[in-house]
Amino acid sequence: MEAKVLVLNQDYQAISVCSPQRAFTLCYLQKAEMLDHYPHLSLRSISRQYNYPSIIRLYTYVKVPYRKVSLSRINVFRRDGYECQYCGARTNLTIDHVLPRSRGGRDTWENLATACHDCNTRKGNKTPGEACMPLLHEPFRPSFIMFLSNFTPRLHDNWRPYLMM
Repeated sequence: MEAKVLVLNQDYQAISVCSPQRAFTLCYLQKAEMLDHYPHLSLRSISRQYNYPSIIRLYTYVKVPYRKVSLSRINVFRRDGYECQYCGARTNLTIDHVLPRSRGGRDTWENLATACHDCNTRKGNKTPGEACMPLLHEPFRPSFIMFLSNFTPRLHDNWRPYLMM
């Protein structure tokens, strides 16, 4: 089972993604309701066949603390679409500090960008303006919902309204 299930809070806010088995269990125990299912898939027992969940909504509100995306090398690559933010290359990728560390640049979402090795070397210890290398996209802090919607395999079309796309 490769498909995932979007889990909504009682107020229809997306809070996570889970396995179909977990979603089915929550529905079976009447802790959640199935809002949508994959029409071409089903869950089967020995004697019954059940809808394969795509979206479930919890019956009780779960207080979820603010979820932030952790700053890591792979998450910076994901945010930038595995593409050099200077030339658009997709090979030999590294992380570049927009404002170099030697000039007080910090490891923050707003100061890190994906760069190919050649562009990172050419830019060196300069800012993009000084190196005449404008960024294709300005670095930003991604939201949890953005990561949930952009990096979940097999995003079902019916998830889009719940992910504010």
